[in-house]
Amino acid sequence: MGKGNYSILNKIQTPADLRRLKVEQLPQLCEELRDDIINELSVNPGHLASSLGVVELTVALHYVYNTPDDRIVWDVGHQAYGHKILTGRRDLFCTNRKFHGLKPFPSPQESEYDTFTCGHASNSISAALGMAVAAKLTNSKHKVVAVIGDGAMSGGLAFEGINNVSSTPNNMLIILNDNNMSIDHSVGGMKQYLLRLSTSETYNNMRYRVAEWMKRKGLLNDQRRHGLIRFTNAMKSAISHQQNVFEGMNIRYFGPVDGHDIKELVRILRQLKKMTGPKMLHLHTVKGRGYKPAEDNACEWHAPGKFDVDTGERLVSDNSGLPPKYQDVFGHTLLELAKSNKRIVGVTPAMPSGCSLNIMMKEMPKRTFDVGIAEGHAVTFSAGMAKDGLLPFCNIYSAFAQRAYDNIIHDAAILNLPIVICLDRAGLVGEDGPTHHGAFDIASLRAIPNLTIASPMDEHELRHLMYTAQLPDKGTFVIRYPRGRGVCTDWRCPMEEIAIGTGRRLLEGNDVAVLSLGPIGNNVTKAISEMQEEGNPTSVAHYDMRFAKPLDTKLLEEIAGKFKKIVTIEDGCIQGGFGSAVTEWMTDHGHHPTIKRLGLPDTFVEHGSVSELQAIVGIDVNSIKQTIASL
Repeated sequence: MGKGNYSILNKIQTPADLRRLKVEQLPQLCEELRDDIINELSVNPGHLASSLGVVELTVALHYVYNTPDDRIVWDVGHQAYGHKILTGRRDLFCTNRKFHGLKPFPSPQESEYDTFTCGHASNSISAALGMAVAAKLTNSKHKVVAVIGDGAMSGGLAFEGINNVSSTPNNMLIILNDNNMSIDHSVGGMKQYLLRLSTSETYNNMRYRVAEWMKRKGLLNDQRRHGLIRFTNAMKSAISHQQNVFEGMNIRYFGPVDGHDIKELVRILRQLKKMTGPKMLHLHTVKGRGYKPAEDNACEWHAPGKFDVDTGERLVSDNSGLPPKYQDVFGHTLLELAKSNKRIVGVTPAMPSGCSLNIMMKEMPKRTFDVGIAEGHAVTFSAGMAKDGLLPFCNIYSAFAQRAYDNIIHDAAILNLPIVICLDRAGLVGEDGPTHHGAFDIASLRAIPNLTIASPMDEHELRHLMYTAQLPDKGTFVIRYPRGRGVCTDWRCPMEEIAIGTGRRLLEGNDVAVLSLGPIGNNVTKAISEMQEEGNPTSVAHYDMRFAKPLDTKLLEEIAGKFKKIVTIEDGCIQGGFGSAVTEWMTDHGHHPTIKRLGLPDTFVEHGSVSELQAIVGIDVNSIKQTIASL
């Protein structure tokens, strides 16, 4: 369609412009907005299918509600591209997810229309309830709407929020965007339940007449309103022959409604906006709506990269001859191990394709489990299987595993259960930004007893560590590895055991010792090589420590006895991380070398390419060279 042909969208700078339109113009606006998203993302990759699925809902919300005074709290913020475009950021949308450009997900730091952080999932109901209670206590008139969907209802926090919504006075609206998807197809009983939910037209008409009669009689105060809800919920059960979980908790339920009928959405939202008390509107939407390739394969088109709009061809780079992604090495290695070890099972919270567990899932569906967006449950579920004889490989993105911290302590580590916790996307992840960087796993986990924490420098080491972790008596074993490609094209090496808590000396030297943990060690190797080529006389030793816990004390004794100047480097937060562990050991054992720690600073690192971010935080090749030279 092209920007010049957007006769309505081109005139909208803010939702105030949108609200001046006639309802009859909204279908065309939705078509133009959807087309704009498709065209922009074809050249500047991002999350496509989810945002296409909520175009009508986005337009309807900003049309009916007085944003930004009224609060719209998005969940799983990758659905909010249309929201960004309609709220004054269309001209900058070409910078979305780029270094110094628009943030990858809604953020109050970027726009007053973005009411809360929503990089992950399931927090919208709790946050929106807090805002609704604040509105009541401050006598504010603004409305609060939580938009939850894309599988986020499988997260435990969503149910904690709903439970509190039912017992706390509020007027909020919960919109359930039910597209039967998270990133892969959503799973679990809630998915099946949502597909069966329905309401009766007879019931709604009767309920409306009863409520109007009670209003006229002055019988509808707050206390009686709860009684009315309970009575009409029972009446609905009798008429429709079913009770739904939301109305069972005294939350008025409406739906399911076609989430792509913009005029009907506007009509319904206008009615719900006037109602008091907590309400839920259940929408059925199609992920990828309006672009056939995305509708046909929403998983693949969740974040498709660049593509040809007209043909639907994804413009995938020629990766022949390049090393594989770490996640694919994990997936193939896990299948290989599972074929020889019948105790192995695979677990992931809603990311089978993202972490490549789908490789094992295809061949061994009964031994692989996608538990939905429920990271804490994934760990405790794994602990239950481990307690009774299985050996789970539980794969969770590092940043998302923060939600399972208590489960790792309480349900896994205390009993030292044989669980292999694989933290994909550890370290800087790039364009997804601070909500997704795997920055804190080393620092947070190394304080927990009974954990082994390891990070491979390359794909061969990943295979060796996975093999080691599934051997008898290894307890709870954490393996962290990054997003993206490794360095080995010949990655299918024979697997061998690595002794727990042992590192390796990669390069002899006399002046400075560099201790690295994980794949960031490849930057060290390159930095030392370049220094030698440039004629730098500094003699640098390089140690790949492999384990953040337990540390290789024998290797540390060697280093402490030989070097007065030490550099530690990690792709994780510097506060309390691997470098801190080395420094603590040196101090505790009476050694006092000069130690320079490199890692992520005590701030939230923004979005950009991994190479750009590594340079900013000082763990790229040039920064390593400068640090060594300074010593």
